[in-house]
Amino acid sequence: MSYITFEKQQLINLEYSLPRELIRSSREGAYASTSIINCNTRKYHGLLVVPQPALDNGNHVLLSSLDETLIQHNAEFNLSIRKYQGETFSPKGHKYLKDFTMEPIPKHTYVVGGMEFTREMVFSHKDGRTILKYTLVNAHSPTVIRFRPFLAYRNIHALCKANYDVDTSYEEVQNGIKLRMYRGYSYLHLQFSKEPGYVHVPDWYYNIEYIREKARGYDCHEDLYVPGYFEMPIKKGESIYLSAGTEPVSTAMLPKLFRNEVARRVPRDSYEHCLLNAAQQFIIRQGRKVELIAGYPWFGRWGRDTFIALPGLAMVTGEMKQAKAAIDSILPEMRGPLFPNKGMGEHAIYNSADTPLWFFWTLQQYGIFKGSNTGLWKEYGKKMKTILEGYREGTAHNIKVHENGLVYAGETGIPVTWMDAVVEGKPVTPRIGYAVEINALWYNALMFALQLAKEAGDKDFVSQWQTAADAFPAAFTSNFWDEKKGHLADYTNGEYRDLSMRPNQVFATSLPYMPLDEEKRNRVLERIKSELLTPRGLRSLAPKNVLYKGVYTGNQTQRDLAYHQGSAYPWLLGHFVEGYLKLYGKSGLGFVTSLYHGFEEVMNEHGIATISEVYDGDPPHKPGGAISQAWNVAELLRINWLIRTWAEKKDASPERKRKITKEK
Repeated sequence: MSYITFEKQQLINLEYSLPRELIRSSREGAYASTSIINCNTRKYHGLLVVPQPALDNGNHVLLSSLDETLIQHNAEFNLSIRKYQGETFSPKGHKYLKDFTMEPIPKHTYVVGGMEFTREMVFSHKDGRTILKYTLVNAHSPTVIRFRPFLAYRNIHALCKANYDVDTSYEEVQNGIKLRMYRGYSYLHLQFSKEPGYVHVPDWYYNIEYIREKARGYDCHEDLYVPGYFEMPIKKGESIYLSAGTEPVSTAMLPKLFRNEVARRVPRDSYEHCLLNAAQQFIIRQGRKVELIAGYPWFGRWGRDTFIALPGLAMVTGEMKQAKAAIDSILPEMRGPLFPNKGMGEHAIYNSADTPLWFFWTLQQYGIFKGSNTGLWKEYGKKMKTILEGYREGTAHNIKVHENGLVYAGETGIPVTWMDAVVEGKPVTPRIGYAVEINALWYNALMFALQLAKEAGDKDFVSQWQTAADAFPAAFTSNFWDEKKGHLADYTNGEYRDLSMRPNQVFATSLPYMPLDEEKRNRVLERIKSELLTPRGLRSLAPKNVLYKGVYTGNQTQRDLAYHQGSAYPWLLGHFVEGYLKLYGKSGLGFVTSLYHGFEEVMNEHGIATISEVYDGDPPHKPGGAISQAWNVAELLRINWLIRTWAEKKDASPERKRKITKEK
């Protein structure tokens, strides 16, 4: 039996099956995504979603869906399902499903009218191409199969509406056709492994409804263009292959292409293999550049997410060249000391105070996984100096090191930390001032730069920065530590100290260089453990806070208000685990291992075989947001690596050993 399997009773129950979604992607950033019963529930769903550099460089839905109909004795059995306005589902092909498995690739099995029929799908790893394999496993009468393509040809964030501008023409290609709805777009090539009959009858299907967009408060109705249909006989035991791609293919090669794609897949036969498979989806190539997609289906490349996720996605998996290429690809986009947070080129937004500091952490991890820091200062030292000096002198958004040695950041209306949700033009959590994680990251960055400079013999740099580094822990503790509460302030500004119990203080316990002593780190982690820790990560705010929102649901405004006010984030768990193991060593392995394995339960929820963007802070911690998030997958892989690494250590905990020695 497949590791991930859904049975008939689960599949025909729409409340169960519609929230469960699939995502498959290529190394160029194209993807295919839908629900497990092939009913599109989002505008982001589609069988072929590809970048269109000639238009806006964004992803566009070319082929939204495909109707497959089996015909025997003039009786038609449509295997598809769509939701229309007015609570109407038509057709209702999901009722014919027998089961759905994921190993080694997504496979649907249908049983209807004495026929057993399978549908398998792969997405090309290197370009925009979906290949479907249809097999008539069993049939007692002559059978015909009909295919009807539904086209959208629009950006993933938009919706298609019926219009008279569509190019209704088509051209014949080998065993199929090519067409495009509008000039400037890539052609869609629909080709089969055997010659089909094609009937060209252009038509529109109106008011298809996407229930996830409706729940999110967005426009949710779309019209899709159907150019015609393909039809061909299929024999018992026969397999027919269909390629949907932006480039033509040799149809005789389709069975081999399909087999090759299957063979190169990491099997989804275990929890860890699911994570490894998911990890491959985020790192893409755009020309010569290697970039990291923050999440599917609607995220693009984000600078912060790139640096946080790279160690788990690439270094843990041994893809060191790929990790370095991703770092090097974003370096030319620095503007002063800042990296782009969102977007690229003229559309890039430079509003993140922590992204440049995560750059240092990523290089630290690179050195750890490579086993050496050799060459890092020579290659990246100039960039590090630019960041450190830029922060000391001051840069955009009031980011500046003050006389007390702490980093101040933020201005009215512009969030500069990772808690960056905005509602009606106002940040939900502005956090203007000295943010705790910004300063923990600053100290780590400064100390790492000093380490590299000393190893490289850069005495001038050491003389410029050593005094500030030595004085920082005392300044940090004085500013953030609250003895009565037993934890750190989330941020301070003048006389104001925000003592809300948030997870941002966890980084002061986990980074390679930490400004807190062991006793205070222990108290911080205990508070986090008791108030913020859930089976799905750390809550962004403690439940006892009056601003806490434990359920991430509703329209855009309602979700944004809950996003950093209680929602749980799996990626934060990586730093909680690292801080915990630094204190407790092997004695803490049992606890953190149970946290890691607890996520195995989500492999058949929401984004199948991957980790969602956020989870409710309240039990049962339902998933929400994007169906597959890079830094969540990455940090779970890194947690597994931390567990293995600590299990191999001879000493239970170096810090505990030092403490025991002093007491003796």
